[in-house]
Amino acid sequence: MPTFLLLLASNIFMTVAWYWHLRGGMHKPIFWVILISWGIAFFEYCLAVPANRLGFAHGWTAGQLKIAQEAIALIVFGVFMVTMLGEPLGWRHVAAFACIMAAVGFMFIGR
Repeated sequence: MPTFLLLLASNIFMTVAWYWHLRGGMHKPIFWVILISWGIAFFEYCLAVPANRLGFAHGWTAGQLKIAQEAIALIVFGVFMVTMLGEPLGWRHVAAFACIMAAVGFMFIGR
């Protein structure tokens, strides 16, 4: 559970770092957007690295850590896309998410 929570928190920071400027920040100079994004991403790394080390130490494989991170990233981005960017979810989003969830299932079968 700590691995999942750390990955969730790190993905929230990463999503904000990559996409915050798309809403209300498009007028900012790209240099400042990059610096601000790197500052936000620093906290993502401070959470993702311990999450991966902790998960690996508790028996997760690197593949399992990566696919779990991707699934969490899609959930976080989906929420961000709808709430912050005002974009609607469509059937293609749901289908793509189902494919990623299937990949998660395949990685964790037999664990």
